[in-house]
Amino acid sequence: MKISMIVAVADNGAIGKDNKMLWHIPEDFKYFKATTMGKPMIMGRKTFESIGRPLPGRLNIVVTRDQSWQADGVLVCHDLDTALSAAFAEAKAKNAGEVMIVGGAQIYAMMMERAERIYYTEVHCEYDHDATFPALDKAIWQEVSREDHQGDGRDKPNYSFVVFERI
Repeated sequence: MKISMIVAVADNGAIGKDNKMLWHIPEDFKYFKATTMGKPMIMGRKTFESIGRPLPGRLNIVVTRDQSWQADGVLVCHDLDTALSAAFAEAKAKNAGEVMIVGGAQIYAMMMERAERIYYTEVHCEYDHDATFPALDKAIWQEVSREDHQGDGRDKPNYSFVVFERI
């Protein structure tokens, strides 16, 4: 079973600030939905809270150290191994082929060595931030596809959908 990450990253490594997205690119939301639909998703509690609700059409697994935290419509796990076991079981049952890691910064950092594919939206702008995505080591990650797109300003800058696979 493949472990994949999906992330949008600014040119300076930024992925968020104050638990919020830094840009608004509707096409990236559509890409995220199309890429994750029908696949189990693992995310941290803060990422779930920033989304504000479970995303339909896929199992939402939320990882938190807070033993008392709960939310409707999600599977709560208190460590990544438990979350991965649940995600693998769901992916197998749904014939999904991959498990999606959808953030945030801490979850991405912990999963970087285990991931085999990254769906990486390059946001061609720099932003003030407090959350980053780990730098990609080109000796480990190979670009396998790229689609470049034009934006229309700072809120919707130029962007590229890039897929990397572990060498």
